[in-house]
This record gives sequence, structure tokens and C-alpha cells, in this order.
Amino acid sequence: QVQLVESGGGLVQAGGSLRLSCAASGRSFSSYAMGWFRQAPGKEREFVAAVWGVDSTPDYADPVKGRFTLSRDNAKNTVDLQMNSLKLEDTAVYYCAVKRYTFGAPLRSRYDYWGQGTQVTVSS
Repeated sequence: QVQLVESGGGLVQAGGSLRLSCAASGRSFSSYAMGWFRQAPGKEREFVAAVWGVDSTPDYADPVKGRFTLSRDNAKNTVDLQMNSLKLEDTAVYYCAVKRYTFGAPLRSRYDYWGQGTQVTVSS
């Protein structure tokens, strides 16, 4: 059974940093995409960042490019999201997600497994 557990959320002032971590268990995830999504109050869940394999280049949503950095460790089955220069609009519940590799599948959608989410609140 696949399980994803996020940690690292919290309250931070604008301009500050947070690091989110996601630990995946239940199988080997070396052939899975691993990524982060977020959902702000009253909005739909949106893609933040993801990567296919440990040697692949991560993909980032435009609002977080240059501020967020995704990294994964296949040996530990973890994927982290370093968030710098946080803005008020980054406030959301952040979800870790994984999906099995399929040729031609989009990296930014159609994930199979999701974590419970961790709250990130950026204050002024």
C-alpha cells in the first residue's frame, strides 16, 4: 500500500523560507514521478513542481520558478521542496503526489497517490 507523508509546513513571514519533505513507502518509486501540488482557500489544486527520475530536470510552475527547488532521493524514497522568498500568495495546503511512469504522460497532472497535505501559511 502506497503511503505519502508530508512534513515541514508551518507559519512563516513573507520573504522567509520553508522546506517541505515527503516520505513515500509501500514500493520502489524509482520509476515514478514525484511532485508537489498546492490548494489555496477557495481555489482549485494546482501543480507546483515535479520530477520524473532522480536524474531528470524538475519542472516548475511559473509562479514558483526561481524561488522553489525540488529534490528527490530514490534511496530514501523522499522528495523535498525548498521554498525561498515566500509570498503571501504561496499560502496553501501543499500535497505530495506520485504516479507511475507512462510514456508520453504529462508530468503536471493525473497523479495516482496523494499525501494528506501540510499547511503553509505566509504572513505579512
